[in-house]
Amino acid sequence: MKMIRYERDTDGFHGVYYPNEKKPSHKAMIVMLGDDSEDHLVKCGARYFHDLSCNVMALSAGKKDYGYHSWPLEEITRAIDVMKQAGNDAFGIAGISTTGMIALTAASLIPDLTLTIAMSASDFVMQGFIRDGKDGAQERPAEGESTLTWGNVGLPYLPYAFAHPDYWQVLKQEARDTGNMAAARILFDESEFRCPLREEMMIRIEDIKGHVMLIGAEDDALWDTCRYSRRILKRLQAREHECTVEALLYEHGTHFVIPQGMMKYLLPVGADLLLPKLFPAAKGHTKEIRRNRRLIDKAVQKAVAAWGNS
Repeated sequence: MKMIRYERDTDGFHGVYYPNEKKPSHKAMIVMLGDDSEDHLVKCGARYFHDLSCNVMALSAGKKDYGYHSWPLEEITRAIDVMKQAGNDAFGIAGISTTGMIALTAASLIPDLTLTIAMSASDFVMQGFIRDGKDGAQERPAEGESTLTWGNVGLPYLPYAFAHPDYWQVLKQEARDTGNMAAARILFDESEFRCPLREEMMIRIEDIKGHVMLIGAEDDALWDTCRYSRRILKRLQAREHECTVEALLYEHGTHFVIPQGMMKYLLPVGADLLLPKLFPAAKGHTKEIRRNRRLIDKAVQKAVAAWGNS
């Protein structure tokens, strides 16, 4: 694939543009899928959206850095400006996990984003977190920092229930107890218990333009994304909004709910064997999870085909 790199110091954002050389298009999808704009998952996402006739811009917090704290959402607007110069006129964004939350937040603030694909996302802004290995912790809270800023101001956020070093110890213990590769339900449930969500922490989904896809599974080990998605649907019932929302919520799928077409690029063989080892809730449900990924794939294909045609 052709890659055009952009750096924060010279271009105002860290990312890689993957133009679709096989299927020239005016549609551009921003993907935020991994810890770097050139990692394997991102490239699989680029290939997948190329198949759906999109150009792709991959963004990340930094090179090999999945730690989001005080990350300026303006980097997305700068990336959009670059893609406009390349001839694109329809812009979407796709993210999973933390970046699913970022996708929803960005779309609520940036009207150019008219297709939002949020996989395993939250409906509130999270506290920032850092991955620098301090005191042997893989991850720690960014004290006093939001994950995101807008206009040089940190967005209000739900503070984590635990500070460093307890934060990482809680995550490690839950992963050990549950057998999951990663688990954080205790962290997020306790955070909401100690600090009930306030309106300013919530993502203003009603301000999003175009189409929104909420994708999640009840057996998500990191947080209760289906509960968050149902809160979004309830929120929209009480507020005027222009966006259309499609909620694809399944009993089984784990935190890693991605379209089957993307999974085929990521793991051409062995996905059904690997997933139960990473997330025990998948054990005995691999056929159902594969079916759900196919349903997600069909829905994403349909949404992308209908988007940006005007």
